[in-house]
Amino acid sequence: MRTAVAVFAAALLMLALDLTWLGFVATPVYALLGPLQRPEPYWPAALLFYAMYLGAIFVHAVLPSPNVAIAARRGAGLGFVAYATYELTNWAVLAGWPAALVPVDLAWGVLLTTTTAAFARRVIG
Repeated sequence: MRTAVAVFAAALLMLALDLTWLGFVATPVYALLGPLQRPEPYWPAALLFYAMYLGAIFVHAVLPSPNVAIAARRGAGLGFVAYATYELTNWAVLAGWPAALVPVDLAWGVLLTTTTAAFARRVIG
């Protein structure tokens, strides 16, 4: 039951943090995408990403960790690999991908994943 509560709480936290980041804080950064950016998010794809990524956070960072510090460290590693894969692939294959977005989005992915993993591990106890 604690794991189910942790998944729900972590989902709310991750969604709130990411929507705040994408919708308010980093809006000028993502404006660098220009015509590559949709006017509105495609929610089915976004929700599928959140569900899959939250599952990966639990499998690779939260559940195998005996404490919050290790969950945070594992979350940071997962966030780095996941967001680097996304950013570097886009930079490699999309002609209009702005290089300035790569380190910003990569840092955000590490912070978001670290925070979510640590929080979820704390909820589990």
